[in-house]
Amino acid sequence: MQLHILAVGDVVSRSGVSCLRRQLPGLRRLHGVHFTVVNGENAAGVGLTAEDGEDIFSAGADVITLGNHTWSKMKITRFLEDNRYILRPANFPQRLPGRGWGVYEGPMGLRIGVVNLIGRVEMDPNVDNPFTVADSLLPKMEADVVLVDFHAEATSEKLAMGWYLDGRAAALWGTHTHVPTADCRVLPKGTGYVTDLGMTGPRDSVIGIQPQISINKFLGGLPRRYEPAPGPCQLNAVLFTVDSETHACVSVERVDVWN
Repeated sequence: MQLHILAVGDVVSRSGVSCLRRQLPGLRRLHGVHFTVVNGENAAGVGLTAEDGEDIFSAGADVITLGNHTWSKMKITRFLEDNRYILRPANFPQRLPGRGWGVYEGPMGLRIGVVNLIGRVEMDPNVDNPFTVADSLLPKMEADVVLVDFHAEATSEKLAMGWYLDGRAAALWGTHTHVPTADCRVLPKGTGYVTDLGMTGPRDSVIGIQPQISINKFLGGLPRRYEPAPGPCQLNAVLFTVDSETHACVSVERVDVWN
């Protein structure tokens, strides 16, 4: 059996959530998706609310992952504690609420493990080393298939993690930059990889934000509050196909929706 896993790029703003609700059900049907992971850390602009989370689950997400904006909406802490299907980076300090990984039931009794990690290059350095945290987590997960969302800025850090976990994870994808990359591939030992999924949110924007606001920042203007761009949205996603017997990835392809 071939296991079809869909990874959806960072949902940005309420318009991104609405786009996800419109597009994800059809995308799942079209590709026969068995399991879906959605990064939702920008669903409220920055951060995630419980309402956003419920909307993302109702759209078809099996697991929601987060990133550097996890704590931007502090009311989310209770949601993180109560719902094991929403993950924050596992290499955050252990005293923080929530969990960074989980094992979930897939088709034919397959155990699907999902790990959320955050990078340290050009990010918050006050987190544990994601490479050594992955080393400590993977052996105790008791999962047949392991999926990793690596929320990181630097392409080099993402690539290094892909090669580091090659053969130990079925799929590893990058999130955070909101720009989809064209390097889908299966690494030599069977790990499906892409540097960044992209985003689900306003198409005519600078990573989801009104272009003039970002231009103003780069021109040295007065700081302005970021606001999502209006207009049509895009959904960036990657489909990983995993062999259910060998637990190795056999194909990786982009399945973006532009509307």
